[in-house]
Amino acid sequence: MDRLHLRVDVVSGQEPTREPETRARTGPTVLLMNPDARTVAHTTALDGAPVDAAAYRWMRPLVVFVIGFVVIAAFQTHPAPGAHGRHLAVSVALVVFAAGTVAIVRWQQAPAKAQLPLLIMVVLSAAALVGLQPNGPGFLGVFPAVSAAALRLPARFGAWVVGIAGAAMAIAWASGGHHPVAGVVFNEIGVAAFYGVATFARRLREANQRARQLIIELEQTRAAQAQAAALGERQHLAREMHDVLAHSLSGLVLNLEVARLAAERGEAGPTVADAIGRAHRLAKTGLEEARRAIGMLRDDALPGPQRLAELAAEFEGDTGVECTFAVTGDEREVGSDGRLTLYRVAQEGLTNIRKHACADRVEVRLAYETSGARLTIEDFQTGREPSPSGGGTGYGLTGMRERAELLGGTLTARPTTQGFRVELWVPG
Repeated sequence: MDRLHLRVDVVSGQEPTREPETRARTGPTVLLMNPDARTVAHTTALDGAPVDAAAYRWMRPLVVFVIGFVVIAAFQTHPAPGAHGRHLAVSVALVVFAAGTVAIVRWQQAPAKAQLPLLIMVVLSAAALVGLQPNGPGFLGVFPAVSAAALRLPARFGAWVVGIAGAAMAIAWASGGHHPVAGVVFNEIGVAAFYGVATFARRLREANQRARQLIIELEQTRAAQAQAAALGERQHLAREMHDVLAHSLSGLVLNLEVARLAAERGEAGPTVADAIGRAHRLAKTGLEEARRAIGMLRDDALPGPQRLAELAAEFEGDTGVECTFAVTGDEREVGSDGRLTLYRVAQEGLTNIRKHACADRVEVRLAYETSGARLTIEDFQTGREPSPSGGGTGYGLTGMRERAELLGGTLTARPTTQGFRVELWVPG
């Protein structure tokens, strides 16, 4: 089978490319091969389109043999070719047969409607030779035309050619003298059988072309899957890095800002020490989270709902805002990706509250339902206008929605009368 030379630029994000083709296309070709390939797989439309010349290579020696044999034998049969009477008719029929048969081989890519009259002309000239030379080899001239009709023409046109050939040969045998009926019948069966074999060869060639095209499509699909996998992995890494770094670095920045303001006011007492201590703890937590993210890529243990209580406690310790965590329902399995998504969404929700909201208290609720798990992160701001924590345009909220959609879940983020609520549902 022809070797496939497809090159996929996955790392650079480029479209899959193919090597330059090495021959001109005459139809909707679907495979471009490398120049060092031994054969160019040339697949074209199967109805009336040009076909690969290799499919007819075996016909050339057959045509040469038939033309040579018929011409030589015609000169040795009575009446022989000549310039008068039946001799002239034999000459004309022989020239038409030879010229038409050569044209059949040379005009392989002519339209079907142009080849049909040529094939019929060759069939009729061969039948005329049979009628003029009953003991001659003219009947052999039918076989190249019939095989070409089976290989090139649509089935309807091919049936016309073989039907005309059968009828013309029967009339020629009948008018040429006394021939056994069995011999005439066997000749007709031979013509039909030759047409059937050529038709089978065409079907086999078309099946091979379809198989090559399926192989090409399979390779293209694999290339597209590899590119999609690479893109998905990049998006996955982007989400993980954002969730890890945004949670720790935002808290780190806020605490360092508190320490800076306190130092500028000359309050170098417990306030600065507490702020620096929280910043140190957040930096340490961020480093641990980064290590966990790298470990996750190595198939290490993933964070999940079991760490939500710890996450709420860390938030309360860092911000001084009351943060409660509650679980309802019987725990159910949501898969490793579902557990990680619950943790990352809770982490991102608390990060948004830390950056954007002036909350008095925060509630984290995890409810196990019959069809999945529902996580709610809600902040409450008593006596103040609610702040749009995670207002829907940042990458954090986009990443949360992507995580939910990849699992077949949903994520909603909307303000409430007392604050802001993020709600995630993942299927179980």
